[in-house]
Parts: sequence; C-alpha cells; structure tokens
Amino acid sequence: MPTSLIKTVPPPDPRFAALDRLYGRGSVARFAAARVMVVGLGGVGSWTVEALARSGVGRLALVDLDDVCITNTNRQLHALGTSIGRPKATVLAERIQQINPACRTEAVTAFYTPSTAAALLDPAPDAVVDAIDGLSEKCHLLLACRERGIPVITAGGAGGRTDATRVRIDDLACTTVDPLLRMVRKTLRRKHGFTIRERVPCGIAAVYSPERPRYPWADGSVCERPEAGSSQRLDCAEGLGTAAPVTGAFGLAAAGWVLRTLVGGRETTAGAEAQPPTRPEPMPGPAR
Repeated sequence: MPTSLIKTVPPPDPRFAALDRLYGRGSVARFAAARVMVVGLGGVGSWTVEALARSGVGRLALVDLDDVCITNTNRQLHALGTSIGRPKATVLAERIQQINPACRTEAVTAFYTPSTAAALLDPAPDAVVDAIDGLSEKCHLLLACRERGIPVITAGGAGGRTDATRVRIDDLACTTVDPLLRMVRKTLRRKHGFTIRERVPCGIAAVYSPERPRYPWADGSVCERPEAGSSQRLDCAEGLGTAAPVTGAFGLAAAGWVLRTLVGGRETTAGAEAQPPTRPEPMPGPAR
C-alpha cells in the first residue's frame, strides 16, 4: 500500500485495534459506522449484543419487551442480582456504555410484531440478528428483512443441547435436526409462498446445532424423545433445559457472522482496506 494512503487511515480506537489485525485495516472503522439490530435479548441475543459491543459496532438497536427474570440466570448474560425485574434492553444498553461509550444504543422495549416491523426496520439496519422464540414473529422478521435486502441470521433452538462444540452456521435450507428451524421453513413455504427446498440454499443464514435435543420427563430423567402427553411449552418453568455454554455459543457465532458480513463476507488481506459490503438486492415476494 502506498505510504500516502496509509497516512490517511486514522488509527483505530485502542479498545478495538486488535480487530484491524484480524479482519484487515479499516475494519474497525467499518464496524464503528454500522448499525446492527438484535431482536430478542434472551439466552442467545444477550451474548450476541455483548460480542458486537466488544467489537466496536457503532450503533446497536436492542429489541425486547421482556424484563430480566431470576430464572434467566443460568443462560442470559444480563441476569444479575441487580438487574432482576428491569427491562432487558435497558440493562444491556447500560452495559454497552461501560464497554464502549461511543456506541449509540437504542433500547427498544417492545416485541417485534407485524405492526412494529416498519418502525423497527425503516431505515434499514446493516444487519439483523433474529433471536426470537415465537414462530410467527420469527418468520415475519425473516420475510421483512428479505423484502428489504437486509442481511439477517436466524437462531435455531438452543434448548435441550449440552455440547457447545456442535454449534454451526449454515443456510436455513441446509439445517438438520432443529425442530424450530424446520417449522420456520414449513411456515415460510406454506404461509408466505417462498420456495425453500431441502439442502438448496435460500440465502438466509441460520445458527443452530445438529445435536439432538434432550427432553425432560416427569420422573426427572431426560431423553432424546418427548414424553408421551407432555406439552413442551417454551417457558422457563417447564420448557427444555438450557445452559450458558450452548446459548452463549449460539449468540457468539451469530455475532461473528455479523462481523464477517460487515467487512464484505471476508477478511481483507495484503493491507487492503475493508470495504463496506454491498447490500443484497431485495428479494422478490411470493408469486401471487
């Protein structure tokens, strides 16, 4: 690189300088200029937010109506004795300011729904992390991002898994075992008219684990199949068991995908500047 060009690149914030040595010169500036939205701030989303804040992302929109609950302690980063009963979005926004005071946070104490979609996604963020549990809202968010050409990664189910080393990222159409993502594909096909064929990439990233989930039984044991007659509700009292190593691995993997997306999907080499990624063209809606 010419000496004159090197001099025009300001040194990165020392908090995040190591990232330039990993992703390439100019990457820290790219992260600082980005706006990323994390929807769902639970066992996956809270860890995603932490990693993005520690990577110098300049604007973070944090979307969740829930308050921190004592039962979140085993898997959610923001669950501390001092935060119980407070809004998750607010608690994380305060934490981010301790990590990177230059980060502009938007603590949105609301759930993502079809009625809030436009207010949340217009103007479009540079990337979205979907860490929503609810199937209908999850599918709507993926649909809305797809229509707007927003890069999005969706999180599968982290409950019932114990092996964090199994967590991986793949195209939504290529995921296996995960019941939640299977229902997402089915809903997108049947209700939204999208063609998603098995193992044919559809352009939506997903973080998931191919580990078979372990289901709790009434006698206190766990098994790789649900107990006959059980409801398997998605709540803290009766749902699948969860553990921080796995929910954290999901969230950190999602954050890594965002960072790679922000530098154009690849690390820069040979001293080249990290260029802003080209936003994908909006995907056409279903055929009518």
